[in-house]
Amino acid sequence: MYQPSLAELDVAAAIVYRAMPATPQYSWPQLNQALGAEAWVKHENHTPLGAFKTRGGLVYMERLRDRLPELRGVLAATRGNHGQSVAFAAQRHGLQAKIFVPFGNSVEKNAAMRALGAQLTEVGDDFQACREHAARVAETEGLHMVPSWHPDLVAGVASGYLELFRAQSDLDVLLVPIGQGSGICAAIAARNALGVKTRIVGVVSSHAPTYQLSFRAGRAVPAPVTTKVADGLACRQPDEGSLAAIFEYVDDVLAVTDDEVAHAMRLYYRATHNLAEGAGAAALAAALQHKDSALIKGRKVGLPLTGGNVDADLFRQILQGP
Repeated sequence: MYQPSLAELDVAAAIVYRAMPATPQYSWPQLNQALGAEAWVKHENHTPLGAFKTRGGLVYMERLRDRLPELRGVLAATRGNHGQSVAFAAQRHGLQAKIFVPFGNSVEKNAAMRALGAQLTEVGDDFQACREHAARVAETEGLHMVPSWHPDLVAGVASGYLELFRAQSDLDVLLVPIGQGSGICAAIAARNALGVKTRIVGVVSSHAPTYQLSFRAGRAVPAPVTTKVADGLACRQPDEGSLAAIFEYVDDVLAVTDDEVAHAMRLYYRATHNLAEGAGAAALAAALQHKDSALIKGRKVGLPLTGGNVDADLFRQILQGP
């Protein structure tokens, strides 16, 4: 199981800071009022790509170039933010990026990846099918496929959680959305390296519950994906690389519905004037779901707003909701 030292994480963070500054964490009065708690929002929607994935791609690509100096290009499967991160980091190193997305993927995330120089292909009815196709292309064409979970991705993403824990070392609980697991593994790595006592609780979509089912069963349990709002959580098969850390270090895994996520997106906008995509609002949705429980009520709570890349049409529909 990957458990890096604080020194190792700080080395990775230095790579991140060559491309971007630290992001802020704020405690917003209206959110605190809505939750009955002291909430600290980690604004990963303020990275250069509007999502936490930026950090992991920077570290992964720099270390990949060190290992494979003759590398010409890379390949990845994504719903959007991972692909943006790969394309952004590849561009900084002069590499071509081939990105595969499932049919019906976010139009604006696709446009962002193309703007970063990626060669984009739509394939597969969901992320798992898309990823399996991308893996076959990588093998056929001899390209390096950037995985959804890898220790270098985790080390890069951990820089954000180091920032949060160093600013607010006495958080009672940190709620972390789970897509393929790099984010929650990064939170675990940062917490353990700093030696803080914060509980870590995962959050999945009720319409993509594979990590919750797997957590409860103690083994990988695939599950169908039907979420229409939280595309960043639309995972059908858990990544084995992340499960070991989740089994050992995560206190619980909660599930939130699309309606709860949409409500949290509206609340973020009205209370903070920040855009949150579905996955980015999932932690707040879970906190609202449990606001009257001992987990949240009266506690000091960490909420990573992991991304703000939501299509305008979808966000318009959500803002017009109840």
